[in-house]
Amino acid sequence: MRDITKKRVKAYLIDLAVSTTVSLVTESILEKKFKSPTYYNLVHPTLIQWSLEYAQLKCGGQTLGYRLAGLKLESTNGEQLTSSQVLKRMAYRDSIGAYSYFKNRERFEGEDGSQFPYEHAAGVKVREI
Repeated sequence: MRDITKKRVKAYLIDLAVSTTVSLVTESILEKKFKSPTYYNLVHPTLIQWSLEYAQLKCGGQTLGYRLAGLKLESTNGEQLTSSQVLKRMAYRDSIGAYSYFKNRERFEGEDGSQFPYEHAAGVKVREI
């Protein structure tokens, strides 16, 4: 595992802890609004995680975890991140990204760990700052 990949795992775990905390707090507030356990087990945590990640990446290319790990998400063409790029990255990562890993583990990280397949598809890369 490359150094940048280790930092990315650390950043993801930090972001997951933050989104889980926000999800638990908002779940207790909304407890009486929705009666479906499916909402609280599947929809609510995903909605919270995607919302937090989208807002943070659009406002500077870094989530809290990326900032603490010294990483930044950038567009491969050098321009600012677009909403489409951020949404494609999240959707691909959370839907078929794991299959890409199990299909070809050796090539998943790429050359230096800065661009996983879901980021290549979205036209973004991660760099150390």
